[in-house]
Amino acid sequence: MELYQIIKRPLITEKSTFLRESNRQYMFEVDLRANKKQVHHAIESLFNVNVENVRTLIVRGKIKRVGKSFGKKSNYKKAFVTLEEGSKIDFFEGV
Repeated sequence: MELYQIIKRPLITEKSTFLRESNRQYMFEVDLRANKKQVHHAIESLFNVNVENVRTLIVRGKIKRVGKSFGKKSNYKKAFVTLEEGSKIDFFEGV
């Protein structure tokens, strides 16, 4: 799997901003088939940083109603990436 297929997009929320400032953790939406080692390698290769830890979880899609019909949003995988001391991703610093 290509590096750009593994990392889909960064997640920028209030929680991710707090984790970035306090714990050196960054949040990304990743491919459902990607494992922790692939995410670890992709982050190190794309951003030239040293990764300390990767935690992943699958966020289940919510059921939504439109008129009389019901639908379901897609599931996605979220990765919490902890960087080593002194490393940072400049991509997030301008936000």
